[in-house]
Amino acid sequence: MTLKHCAYCASVVLLFASAVRAEKIDMSPSQLQSTATDTVIADVVAIYDREETVGDWRYTRYVAEISIDAVDKGESLRKGQLAYVRYWNRKWIGAGQIPPSTSGHRGLPSTGDTVRIYLSRNSYDGFTKDNNDGGYNVIGANGFEIMKKESKEHR
Repeated sequence: MTLKHCAYCASVVLLFASAVRAEKIDMSPSQLQSTATDTVIADVVAIYDREETVGDWRYTRYVAEISIDAVDKGESLRKGQLAYVRYWNRKWIGAGQIPPSTSGHRGLPSTGDTVRIYLSRNSYDGFTKDNNDGGYNVIGANGFEIMKKESKEHR
C-alpha cells in the first residue's frame, strides 16, 4: 500500500468520524429497574413544557402530570395518586457541528398515553447525581416505556 493511499484512507476515516455524534445509549430494562428509585405504570394526564436557551443549546424542559395505575418499585408513590415527573431534551442551535453530547430524553409520551416510567428521586437519574430536591426525574435517556399510545398529540 502506498503512502498516498494510506493518507487517503486516513482522511476518509477522519471525515466520517467527525460527522459522528455521540449519544447516550439506552439502558436495558434491568439497568433501568436497578437505577430507578421508583417505577410506575401511569396514564399521562397533561404535559407542561418551557423552552430556554443555554449557550448553544435550546432546551425543552417538561413536567408530565401522571395518574398512577400501578407501582412496580418504590415506597413513596401509590396507586390512584397524581404525581409530577420531569424530563428534558435539547437541540443544537450553535454555529458549526454539534459537539459530542446527548440530546436528552427520547421516546417521549403524549397526553393520554399509558406508560411505564423509571424514576429517580434524590439519586442518579441517568444524566447526573444533582437530583437532590425531592422531585421525580425520568431516568435518561430512555426512562419511558410507552405501553398504550394515544393517537392525539404526539411529541
